[in-house]
Amino acid sequence: MEGSNIWVRIDNRLVHGQVIETWIPYFKSKYVVVANDELNNDAIRQEIIKLAIPANLKVFFCGVQDILKTIKKILERKHRQIFILFASCQDAKKAFDIGLKFDILNLGNLHYGPGKKQVCDHIFLSQEDITCLKYLNKKGISLDFRCVPNNPISISVDELWK
Repeated sequence: MEGSNIWVRIDNRLVHGQVIETWIPYFKSKYVVVANDELNNDAIRQEIIKLAIPANLKVFFCGVQDILKTIKKILERKHRQIFILFASCQDAKKAFDIGLKFDILNLGNLHYGPGKKQVCDHIFLSQEDITCLKYLNKKGISLDFRCVPNNPISISVDELWK
């Protein structure tokens, strides 16, 4: 599958209004994949999320290790625009390393935590996150630091590595 048909976002909130109201319509996707090991094993949270998702969208929950199997299921339905959500940089890297192809990695909200530094209004990164993002960027993945699609990119990769 071509990477340009997949939009990948890291957002530790996963599915929320900003994603549903701006990103999914921007990307024109009818399929949303939430790749998160914890959420994959929590049927109650999945049901709550499904209540927030408009009826015209189909949501799939999977563990990160199962992302390729899930994408294959969607492709069998002949749909090409797939919106994927990860909660962390490490999960996106893991999916990439097992064969998920994508061109752009959008970094949405990554909240403050101990040992993290703020790189723009909505993103706090640990050293592990930075190492992960450098790895993906060196593999040809463009990094897109925006909360919503109509905002300018908040920080350049050159600024990030300083």
